Amino acid sequence: MVRWVQKAPAGLAALTVLLTGCGGSPQATWAVFPLQRRVPHDGLAVVSQPDGFGLHLFLETDTRDPAVCKPRWFADAARLFNGNGTAPFSAGLAPRSEFFAVVQRDSVLKALQRELQALCADRAPKARWQWVQPPTTASEVVPVALPALEEQDLLIDPAEELKREEALLKDEQSNP
Repeated sequence: MVRWVQKAPAGLAALTVLLTGCGGSPQATWAVFPLQRRVPHDGLAVVSQPDGFGLHLFLETDTRDPAVCKPRWFADAARLFNGNGTAPFSAGLAPRSEFFAVVQRDSVLKALQRELQALCADRAPKARWQWVQPPTTASEVVPVALPALEEQDLLIDPAEELKREEALLKDEQSNP
């Protein structure tokens, strides 16, 4: 092989060096795989940028109706790091525009359907699975309505609590 390179025309050797030495700019792999947050099927990694960067989509279910389980969409995905490596992780938030772009890819939609259906089967095994398309624009994002706090859930005013404690201590000291 060394002899062939030595006998090859200079132009061919230079072309070989250029083709093998210059890989150009790195391309995204578009790898899509489950990346668990707390329980199986509750996260999906999407490597959408070069060097293993991408999104960590947080998957949730809507089981307000006990007969139906469907996706609950959060357009605020975490930034994925080391997505092409052995220990991918996420931190911080990625722009919503990236979420809207990745959920329009067929490979991502299929993985989302698979993971969310499995998550529904775990959380509500008797409920019927219903697919709901993810939002693709900011105007389609529906904020999650959290349950209202009731008065018994609210914290007591610290000054009022101190008065109650002092009254209890006085009662205890006067009644040995």
